[in-house]
Amino acid sequence: MPIVDPRYRVLFLALFGVFTIFGMSMTIIGAALPKILASFGWSYFTAGLVLAANAIAYFSFTFVGGYAIRHLGPRRTMLCGLSTAAVGLMFFGSTSDPLTNILLGAMIGIGQGFVEITVNWTTLRLDTAKSGRPMNLMHGAFAIGAIVGPLTLAALLRAGLDWVAVYHLMAAVFLALFVLFLLLPMRLPPDAPEPKEGRTPQRLSTNPAYFLSFLALFFYVGVEIGVSNWLAEYFVAVFDFPVAQSALLVSLFWVGLLAGRFGVPLLYHGARQDRLLVGFSLLATITIAMLSILGFASPGVFTQSIAMVMVLLAGLGSSIFYPVVITLLGNCFPHAQSQAIGFAATGGGIGAFVFPFLMSALADTWGIRVGFATYAVFGVAMTLAAYGLARSAMRR
Repeated sequence: MPIVDPRYRVLFLALFGVFTIFGMSMTIIGAALPKILASFGWSYFTAGLVLAANAIAYFSFTFVGGYAIRHLGPRRTMLCGLSTAAVGLMFFGSTSDPLTNILLGAMIGIGQGFVEITVNWTTLRLDTAKSGRPMNLMHGAFAIGAIVGPLTLAALLRAGLDWVAVYHLMAAVFLALFVLFLLLPMRLPPDAPEPKEGRTPQRLSTNPAYFLSFLALFFYVGVEIGVSNWLAEYFVAVFDFPVAQSALLVSLFWVGLLAGRFGVPLLYHGARQDRLLVGFSLLATITIAMLSILGFASPGVFTQSIAMVMVLLAGLGSSIFYPVVITLLGNCFPHAQSQAIGFAATGGGIGAFVFPFLMSALADTWGIRVGFATYAVFGVAMTLAAYGLARSAMRR
C-alpha cells in the first residue's frame, strides 16, 4: 500500500519541502550565534533574550495555530506563517539594537509556530490509512533541514557572504514557498464523520491523552534538544574527545534520528504505533542512561567507541517519538485534531525553552556529568508519558 494516496502526493511533497526549510530555519540562528556576537558585541544575556523571544513566540503560536486552522483553514494559516517568518528573517540583524532583534526573533517564532502546526495537521489528514508512516517521513524532512542548515551557513560564510545575507536568502525561500502555497490546490480527504445524533462530542480535557501528549512532547523535545546541544561538550569534557571533531557527534545523533524517521515507515507496515512509541522511547532512555554511566568510567578509545554507538542509538530511539505522538493524538481526537495537536506541540516548545536553562544550572552547580545524567531521568518521565498515551489511544 502506498505511503500517501497518489491524489495527495504533490501536496505531500510540497509540505515535505516546507518542513525541510523549516528545519533549516530552526538551526541557523544557533549556528550563526558566534558571528552575531562578534558583529554586535552582545553579551550572552542579550543573545539569550533574543533566543528566548523566538522560543516563547514559537511555542505560543503552535497553540494559537491549532485554533487558527479551525477558523482560517490550513492554507491561510500556512500563508500567515510563511509571510511572518519571511519578514522576520528579512530584517533580523539589519541593526544591532537588541530590542528590534528581539521583536524580529519573535516574528520568526510566530511564523515557525504556524508553519509547524499546519504541516503536522495536514500530514495527519493525508494519512488516510492511519498508519503513521507519512508523519514519520515528514519529520525526517525536519531532520534533513536541521542537518543541512548549519552546513549551508558554514559553506556560504566560507564563500565570503555575510551572515545577514544568509538570513536574507532564507527569507527569499520562505517567500517562494508563500507563492507556492498561494497557488497550490490544498485538496484534503473528507473530514471524519460527526458523532451520531444524540451523542455529546467529547471534550478535550476529559481525555487523559490530551494532557499526556503535552507531557510526552515536553519531556521528549527537552531531552532531544538538550542531548543534541550538550553532546559535543560532554564528550570533550568527560571522554577527552578531540575538540576539532566534537561537532561530528551532533551529526551522529541526527543521523540516527534521520535513519529511524525514514527507516521505520519504509520497513514497518503494521498498525501498532503504540508499541513502536514505547519501544523506541525505551531505547532512547536506556542509551542515554548508558552514556551517563560511561561518563563516570575511565576515558579512553574503547570508552569513546562505546559512547559513540550509544549516541547513534539514542538518535535512533528518539526518531519516531514526535510523529507517532501526533499520529496517536489525531486518532484520539478526530473532530478536534488541530486544537489537540496545537496543545501538544506547545508542550514541546516549552520543553525546548526550559531544558537548556535547567541543564546549564545543574552543570554549573554539580558538574556536567550530573547535568547530563538528568536527561536519563527525564527520559524515564518521557517513556512513562508515552506509555500512558499509548494506553489511552488503544482504549479508544
